[in-house]
Amino acid sequence: MFVALRDIRFARGRFALMGAVVTLITTLVVFLYGLTGGLAREASSAVAGLPVDRIVFGAPAGASPEVSFSNSTIGPEQRRAWAQAPGVSSAEPFGVAMTRLTAGRTAVSVSAFGTSDALLPALVSGHAPQPRKGQAAVSESTARENGIRVGDRVTLGTERLTVSGLTADRSFGHAPSVWTSLPTWERVSHQQHPTALAVKGDGTPRDTSTGSGSGATPDASASARTTTKAVSVDAALAGIDGYAAEHGTLQLIQGFLFAVSALVVGAFFTVWTVQRKPDIAVLKAVGASSAYLVRDALAQALVVLVAGAALGGAAGVAGGALAAASVPFELGAATVTVPVLAMVALGLAGSALAVRRITSVDPLTALGATR
Repeated sequence: MFVALRDIRFARGRFALMGAVVTLITTLVVFLYGLTGGLAREASSAVAGLPVDRIVFGAPAGASPEVSFSNSTIGPEQRRAWAQAPGVSSAEPFGVAMTRLTAGRTAVSVSAFGTSDALLPALVSGHAPQPRKGQAAVSESTARENGIRVGDRVTLGTERLTVSGLTADRSFGHAPSVWTSLPTWERVSHQQHPTALAVKGDGTPRDTSTGSGSGATPDASASARTTTKAVSVDAALAGIDGYAAEHGTLQLIQGFLFAVSALVVGAFFTVWTVQRKPDIAVLKAVGASSAYLVRDALAQALVVLVAGAALGGAAGVAGGALAAASVPFELGAATVTVPVLAMVALGLAGSALAVRRITSVDPLTALGATR
């Protein structure tokens, strides 16, 4: 460690440059993590926040059900079958449709949800929409940005509705959500049947030989009896148009950045090890073991990586706090911790591959045996 620290002080410029590269890559990864989380929240929070175990997608008789909110429809028989299925405590139908909310002279694209009070997000003010009374609950941020208050009259699609309450912010397909009763939603969306079912198990154990699992997982046999497909809430997010492609692309970019960071750090220490070959030979000649020199080199890499990643994480937090005011950005502990730890771990892996050259250095080189 003594040699490593002296080495860093001796070549301050080179190690500062390497640390700056690590800092910039970490900052970029933190931004990507925050942006990925923010975009995922904007695309899926209305579904991800449902207090249920399964989302059930349906299809007309003879068709194959798929995980898609755009193509799913749930008929009365399917609703009854799931409501009566063993292990199911509730099977709440809900509808999803993209439409426009008009309030005064302002209009905004929204996702309209029709469902019961059981699936409604937490109310900030007012009360839940009453069935068949032409009411809707609007997300708090949408109401604030468009000057909407409880009791105001708005137009959802072509339907004139009264704002009964304001809910916690939820969105679907990057459009803020507006919540209303299922009969009102059917008029707004011009659809006769709900989109899907939100199913919650009763927690009773069942025979696992049927493949239905146990605990709160609803009985999968209901899917076999009806033209439906039940998936977890997380899996249901893939049914949101564009969600999988958007999320997968950002995660792929993150993976490439991590790979680049490992290669860059590894390349730097490979070159550095080659340049220090005579010094390493001298140290071996006076009794330093290969294991000691490898530990020393990895400690040197760890110092550079920790310093650079910590600075990059701090820069990412500061920049993310500013960015959150104008773009969807999720700022949390995981947003910073995961990229920083990954950068350090992958950087060390790249360094380990680079400094393995130390074990092959011949100490006789220091004594001029090769001259």
